[in-house]
Amino acid sequence: MTSQPQHIYPDPLVNSETAPYWQACQAGTLQLKRCNACGQTHFYPRAVCPFCLSGDTVWFTASGLGRVYAFSVMRRAEPPYAIAYVTLDEGVTLMTHIVDCAFDGIAIGQRVALAFRQSAGGQAVPVFRPQARLSAEALVGSLS
Repeated sequence: MTSQPQHIYPDPLVNSETAPYWQACQAGTLQLKRCNACGQTHFYPRAVCPFCLSGDTVWFTASGLGRVYAFSVMRRAEPPYAIAYVTLDEGVTLMTHIVDCAFDGIAIGQRVALAFRQSAGGQAVPVFRPQARLSAEALVGSLS
């Protein structure tokens, strides 16, 4: 893998509904919202559950693991970058970037793990990188 030039991420728009999300990103964690009324997890963060319209929602820390649902490599951009929809293990899908990899190695269904990059103004922005493959010994150990 060759070193990739860093993409400049725009500053996110922060409001009262998303401020806890961005504060958690700055602290190095990914927070999601779950509805206490219907039990559904949702993304993007909002005060009202999009499934049942309940206002009884809570924040929780996501695993930071997921799979690539779809992706596209912007090869004509300077610098080139890979944008993707990643479905988290918690069930929600978010648009993000795939970083720290050869773009030709990205695949639908590939396991990815959370990382962060800084926006132009210094806000931590969630991105994902391919999850390290398990060694043959670890695979055997995980099956037993």
